[in-house]
Amino acid sequence: MNKIIALVVAVVIVLLAASSMVFVVDQRHMAVLSSRGDGAPTLLGPGLHVKLPPPLQTLTLVDNRVQSLDAPDEDRFVTSDKTDLLANPVVKYRVTDPLKLIAETKGDVQSLPDRLALVSRSALGDAFAKYSLADALAKQRAVADEARGAMEKAAASLGVSVIDVQLTRVDFPASMADAVYKRMIAARQELAADERTKGAAEAGQIKADAIVKQQAILADGYRQAQTIKGEGDAKTAEIAAAAYGSDPQFYQFYQSMQAYRNTFKPGDVIVVDPSSEFFRFMRGPTGAAAPDASAAARKP
Repeated sequence: MNKIIALVVAVVIVLLAASSMVFVVDQRHMAVLSSRGDGAPTLLGPGLHVKLPPPLQTLTLVDNRVQSLDAPDEDRFVTSDKTDLLANPVVKYRVTDPLKLIAETKGDVQSLPDRLALVSRSALGDAFAKYSLADALAKQRAVADEARGAMEKAAASLGVSVIDVQLTRVDFPASMADAVYKRMIAARQELAADERTKGAAEAGQIKADAIVKQQAILADGYRQAQTIKGEGDAKTAEIAAAAYGSDPQFYQFYQSMQAYRNTFKPGDVIVVDPSSEFFRFMRGPTGAAAPDASAAARKP
């Protein structure tokens, strides 16, 4: 019985030893195998590998996928015009050199997010300090890209590549939000007043130009009308002259009829001398002069 127990214990020990010596690295990771002493660590890719049991050799798995660093709390940054802003950065990164990472962190791979958070905070602080408040709010992508460029240099020393930096939230601290909003409203109102002033000036200029153009058109139309009227009057005079020359008596009769029509209106009462030269065509179609009354009186 004791031999069986001893055999079982031996098998268990062998299995434990074997399990500590054989390991599998999947496609999502890379393995760094470090030997006791001053031996250089070895980088192992996906597959089945064998190592010496601890503490002769230690194994560290490093995730080689794209990872995200999302700070739970916003950080405070200061713009070039001394305005505080709160921002939540999200950093996309990937470990590209596991050996360098192990060397820089002394094997403490779990400290990488904290180190990247410090690098991110410093890079974003420098980036925001180059922009005014208005530009920082309007050009968040440019601020993030500039921070990513600064982070890339610092992260490279850790064997990490920074793929992207995004700002998921940019806002004002609660203590100064009202003052900032009021200042922004005042600036927009001033801009709107300037635009209205420019619009009124342009409208006045357009109106003045329209009046000048209107006057020019009216003057040209009046000139053309007068020219046409003069031509019409000349044509009328020419026709009248031709008519007068062909039958002077009829022309005088027609002119007198026009004068009668323009002078006498329905309902008018006019007291005149019937012997007046004006009524000579009323005495006869030939327009003969009125008979001399004194001569008629002397006639026997």
